[in-house]
Amino acid sequence: MKKIKNTYRVGLFSEFIARNYLRIHGYQILESRYVTGKFTGRAEIDIIAKRGDLILFVEVKNRKSIELGLDAILYEQHRRLRSAAEVYLRRKRLINNARFDVIVVNGLKINWIKNAV
Repeated sequence: MKKIKNTYRVGLFSEFIARNYLRIHGYQILESRYVTGKFTGRAEIDIIAKRGDLILFVEVKNRKSIELGLDAILYEQHRRLRSAAEVYLRRKRLINNARFDVIVVNGLKINWIKNAV
């Protein structure tokens, strides 16, 4: 039980770091922990951000390496993320360019993988 609480807190902290990192790079945070409904398998997108006409859907992972971070996104999660992003764009009536990125956090080290998903 204690490990689950610690993992959850580490995840929240990693998302906090990622949001601030994106802000530093000129992105406006539109949503954090955006959850969709049953038609997307209850997907959660960690961060949705915008800069110019680009909408960024970001999955945040706290792992020891980039490879472990990318390996943690399985096909099923990839499918749910894509579906959730499509739902978000439809609901908000956005016709912007969109991209899926992954931010892997290891302590205070940040690895931003663009077009990762």
